[in-house]
Amino acid sequence: MTFHLTDNRAGFGPGLTLVTRHDEANQNTGISFGVLRLKAGETWRSTPAGETAYLLMEGTATLAAAGREETWSRRSLFDESPSCLHVPAGEAVTITARTDCELTLYATANAKRFPVRWFAAADTANEPRGKGQVGGACLRFVRTIFDRRNSPDEVELVLGEVITMPGRWSSYPPHHHPQPEIYHYRFTDKRGFGHAELGDTVLKVRHNDTVKIFDGFDHPQCAAPGYGMYYAWVIRHLPEAPYIVPEFTAEHAWTMEKDARFWWPAEIAPYG
Repeated sequence: MTFHLTDNRAGFGPGLTLVTRHDEANQNTGISFGVLRLKAGETWRSTPAGETAYLLMEGTATLAAAGREETWSRRSLFDESPSCLHVPAGEAVTITARTDCELTLYATANAKRFPVRWFAAADTANEPRGKGQVGGACLRFVRTIFDRRNSPDEVELVLGEVITMPGRWSSYPPHHHPQPEIYHYRFTDKRGFGHAELGDTVLKVRHNDTVKIFDGFDHPQCAAPGYGMYYAWVIRHLPEAPYIVPEFTAEHAWTMEKDARFWWPAEIAPYG
């Protein structure tokens, strides 16, 4: 199934590995997604043909573009917020690895110009969502790096991260949107796994997996007990239909109500 990309479970090699492309013949999201791995001291240069975001996953790297450079470090996807460089088409980027490092790249065929944008870790809130909702079963952290609220109209991507607590749900209640999306997964332990829904199809996702999400597919997620689940999410705006908020499936929307009532065994303290 080309919705579920599993070829990289053994890990990513050196340099840039493209997982998806923006111009694929089948099941095309219009988004290129790749993983860049550099050894300490290596320098990587690119002048992207389309809008591109560079998200630091691990290590220390210096990123340079438009006469400015920033050095960022990240030790933990789960405990630290992201740093990200976002550039328009034609903007030369240089990345120098100060330690062994890894970045993820997100791109689309957008030729419109916008200012180079720098997002340090302090710029992105680690937002707890689902706190107290249906017994805390869908408590997660959402980190929205950029979306329509902090982007000019020329930008065609939305980018963020979700941290799903062990044994809990995220992207919940089930929701959908017409704009295409990609999820890329990591786990606190490489033995970890979770389940990702695409409508009525349930996928078992593992470390380094990637899932494409298309119009009309509800896509709630859950992490197996004992394993924290990370996913980066990137959405592409559609012409005349930018992504603002998802549409929650009416059948399950009641779970967002404050003090929503649901069954729990009487002999156990409320909600565990």
